[in-house]
Amino acid sequence: MNIFVTFMFVLFFSNCKHGHGIMKNLFVILRKTVICFTFLLLTAGLVSSAVTINNQEKESGLRAGVARIDITPALPVKLYGYSSRKNYSEGVHDNLFARAVVLENGGRHLVMISSDLGSYSGEVFTIIKNRIIERFRLEESEIFLTTIHSHSSPVLTLNSETGDPNNILYTEQLIEKLISVTGEALSNLRPADIALGRGYSPVGSNRREMRPDGSIALGRNPYGPADKEVLVMKIAASDGSHMAALFNYATHSTSLGPANMQVSGDILGISEQFVEKILGNNVISPAFAGASGNIDPWYRVLPGFNEEPGWIPEPVLLGTLLGVEVVHVFRNTKELKAGGEIKTLTETLDLPGRKREGDPEGQSKTVPVRITAARVGDAAFIGFNLEMLTELGMAIKEASPFEYTFVITHCNGASGYISPAELYKEGGYEVTSSRFEIGSAETLVRKALKMLYQLCD
Repeated sequence: MNIFVTFMFVLFFSNCKHGHGIMKNLFVILRKTVICFTFLLLTAGLVSSAVTINNQEKESGLRAGVARIDITPALPVKLYGYSSRKNYSEGVHDNLFARAVVLENGGRHLVMISSDLGSYSGEVFTIIKNRIIERFRLEESEIFLTTIHSHSSPVLTLNSETGDPNNILYTEQLIEKLISVTGEALSNLRPADIALGRGYSPVGSNRREMRPDGSIALGRNPYGPADKEVLVMKIAASDGSHMAALFNYATHSTSLGPANMQVSGDILGISEQFVEKILGNNVISPAFAGASGNIDPWYRVLPGFNEEPGWIPEPVLLGTLLGVEVVHVFRNTKELKAGGEIKTLTETLDLPGRKREGDPEGQSKTVPVRITAARVGDAAFIGFNLEMLTELGMAIKEASPFEYTFVITHCNGASGYISPAELYKEGGYEVTSSRFEIGSAETLVRKALKMLYQLCD
């Protein structure tokens, strides 16, 4: 640049009326040199601008990164999900994992973390969320931190007064692992394409069984509503190599009951590992639990893994059956699409709460519900920190403006069961344990649909 200024200075004085003789000829030569040099600079600038634009176009395409990390407890721990279970775990049947999928387009991110755990309490979720946001400079709306709701996984706690020391240590180590797996996925971002597909599975069944006296008990109601849909997102690198088989299905991971003392991912955890084993080549398969507050596996709350010769343990049977459907959908979904705009939203909806037997005096009259919504191209994801009954998830899917709507529960915290208004007169576990007043679910559905339509703007 300094050379250019010098040439311009010379060019200026070459036009001065005092130039003459040899100096004048020199000025003519210099003038021509400056003109050529200027042309070269301008041309280079145009080329540089074109390269920048092209690079920006490339950067605005969809990129994906995936990672997986083992989160199996190294020490015996207290297990989640059944209050009657007081003792430590006794061994590991199948390892637990956290799987991260990061999608990015034009600077917008969608970070989806599926973990083979039961639930993130508000306290633990907030700490993890804040650590991830601060570490990777993400927006709160860009994070879906979820569990598959396995009832054979460690209780998460950081409370030194009420929590078991082994579980506190496990939770502290888990937080570091979740940050690590998120960072690995972010560091592995590369151009990617996606494809969407759907299948169906009979693994989940409505569990609200009516007894002869008209009461509702936890059991099996094969004629009750159940969302059988299996949604699958295939993610592939631009060279065609497969990266992930993300799937969404509505069932509790409660094929194992309180008598089981082995660590396990149960139905969804076993499904994930089956899919990964079949697809191979470093493909990860994160599961996301759908609206399954009243959906249990067909075989439910069993005392453990039956090792009878020739018998296939029910969690393995059901997990494999679901996994087979995921693989079928994945392999039959061939139309990969490049690009895909990313848009994210998050809102907290304060719903009217109700006082239940045993609740402390002065408890808040409202219950906060966190809703996180995102779109990636033609797909929408909407997550709730709830155990949402299946009718509500089906209603959201039916009215959604997107052809593929992944309804995800146990997402970004935990606020308990929420039931449709018509079930309050029947009662049953999901209703009596709910913190929400009648009519709250319908307000929630309207809000969720409003957010989905906002993603279309």
